[in-house]
Amino acid sequence: MESFDPQDLVERFRERAAAVRRRQIPPVEGEARREFIRQAEVDFRDFAIIGDADAVLDDGVLVLRVDLRPDR
Repeated sequence: MESFDPQDLVERFRERAAAVRRRQIPPVEGEARREFIRQAEVDFRDFAIIGDADAVLDDGVLVLRVDLRPDR
């Protein structure tokens, strides 16, 4: 197996979150448009959460630590 860098993984998810933000809405209307927008919001949230993680390999186990507490 190639060398795995957890920070590379985190960076790829940051890039994915940014790509979702730049994504254009296709020319659809009605329910299809609402579903596209809803899915983009979910994709962004999920990618951004991983993109904000502190990632380490701990004895061969990938550990992602994500602080979900509101800003204080």
